[in-house]
Amino acid sequence: ENNRISLVPIVPNRGLILDRNGVLLAHNFFVYTLEITPARVGDVEETINEISKLIEVGSLDRKRFKKLREQSHSFESVPLRTHLNDVEAARFAVNHYRFPGVDIKSRLFRHYPQGKLGSHLIGYIGRINDNDLDSLEESGDLSNYKGSDHIGKGGLEQYYERNLHGTTGFQQVETDADGHAVRVLSSTAPVPGDNLILSVDSNLQRIAEEAFGERRGAMVAINPSNGEVLAYVSMPTFDPNLFVGGIDSENWKALNESLDKPLINRPLHGIYPPGSTFKPFVAMAGLESGKRTPPFSITDPGFFTLPGNPHRYRDWKPGGHGQVDIQRAITISCDTFFYGLAL
Repeated sequence: ENNRISLVPIVPNRGLILDRNGVLLAHNFFVYTLEITPARVGDVEETINEISKLIEVGSLDRKRFKKLREQSHSFESVPLRTHLNDVEAARFAVNHYRFPGVDIKSRLFRHYPQGKLGSHLIGYIGRINDNDLDSLEESGDLSNYKGSDHIGKGGLEQYYERNLHGTTGFQQVETDADGHAVRVLSSTAPVPGDNLILSVDSNLQRIAEEAFGERRGAMVAINPSNGEVLAYVSMPTFDPNLFVGGIDSENWKALNESLDKPLINRPLHGIYPPGSTFKPFVAMAGLESGKRTPPFSITDPGFFTLPGNPHRYRDWKPGGHGQVDIQRAITISCDTFFYGLAL
């Protein structure tokens, strides 16, 4: 009479991210996690203290658990410890009867094997929060995230979230009056997410990032023949693995309060002058509009002034370049010539 039919979601494998040569940039692996369902536990703090006598529960684990618990419903299980080894999992398993509401689960964890390399491009996944739930409900994708804890939070992980996530499967399970599974009545297999193969070359990405050293800045290397992005650099960078299990307050504070602003995606959100790469376009505009046609030239004194304004806009070369036509102006990158032409 009291048996019930429950729908148990089966979370799909998230798609991999690889560079153009097949180098893994993001993949998944199974780990043991120790999880607490607060609604099924009398005294959560006392339970954690007792668990810590069996397996190590550090201060960072406690802080992360507290933060995740605040973001979750009381009936949802919240990870206390992740990446348990076989000995720790076995030690808790034989004492499981002492801890109702505490379970060992096997979860897929996202991992970024290249660490900090290209982190602003790849992005990261993080715990689903209220804003994510609102967005999923608005887009009609909420039902596809039953059982899922994480979602893309930045970079390609966020932009291609629909492709990478896959389709959630379901098991129709009969449970007894105590909530224990009796039998599986039917099962719909999940569909894994699509793999994402990038045009980026991770070797070139590494060379570019190393060339920046300790400097801050941005660089995007594009193949001019087809528009492929070969490297996408935002420096300084950060380790996206910090966010997968829920970032602890110390690391979050270090990243968020750093004067170098490592979380800023500089190619997208930084504001930089285009520099001398803009000059050939000014030259083309001058030629197409007929404002300047060969053999026009100027005598460059090393500075330029606007009409009625005594301020001198200096050329990069003190004293100027002397006589300069449009071809030489591009060759030597003459600032003065293009100040006048742009005006």
